[in-house]
Amino acid sequence: MVQKGPMGNRDSLNIGPKLRKIRLMVYGSKDKRATALAQLKDVEKGDPFRILISTILSQRTRDENTTIASESLFSKYKTADELARANPRTVRRLVRPSGYYNVKARSVIRVSRQLLKEFGGAVPDNEEDLLRLHSVGRKTANCVLVYGFNKPAIPVDTHVHRISNRLGLVRTKKPEETEEELVRKVPRRYWLDLNDLFVRFGQTICKPIGPKCGTCTLRGECRYYRTEVASKGKPS
Repeated sequence: MVQKGPMGNRDSLNIGPKLRKIRLMVYGSKDKRATALAQLKDVEKGDPFRILISTILSQRTRDENTTIASESLFSKYKTADELARANPRTVRRLVRPSGYYNVKARSVIRVSRQLLKEFGGAVPDNEEDLLRLHSVGRKTANCVLVYGFNKPAIPVDTHVHRISNRLGLVRTKKPEETEEELVRKVPRRYWLDLNDLFVRFGQTICKPIGPKCGTCTLRGECRYYRTEVASKGKPS
């Protein structure tokens, strides 16, 4: 969701210092994994088609599996035209590491055919048209905008949703609500970096289970640490 209207209408979270601390933590960590989409953006120079297909493959799986499946698929099918005409059995075999491979194989073939039919084989660069594509929801559309077109947006996955609530940036129940709140509150200049930093942070430090609060430099300003760790005397 791209925020419209004057910048003055947005509530400030003063998120810049938090993002700088997160950047230092994730890049200073021994676990310097790159997110699958950031890695693909670097390798493929942000090819929107490959970002789109990889984001579809990333649904309900780990980044490592997404990378393996994407590399296997693109080694054989490099364009929407090639994938639209692909043998479904071959595609299933190639994307198997990503899980749910029967559904995902059908999805990437179908969306490739849709791109050819409705957009001349090109991936649209706006949210409205992206959301018309098969298997594309808000997170996928925003990932394509950020990683494929370098356009400001805030893709909200489980990591971004969890960390935003733990830090006290938002108080939401659903990722869609988190996106709406972040778009309203976070200055636009930080949108491009937020997803990548939060995902890396969520994979290495602010994990779903057993977060490394003891090494986190944000614990002094973290609602989760204050209410769930420090107040209950839990080891961090």
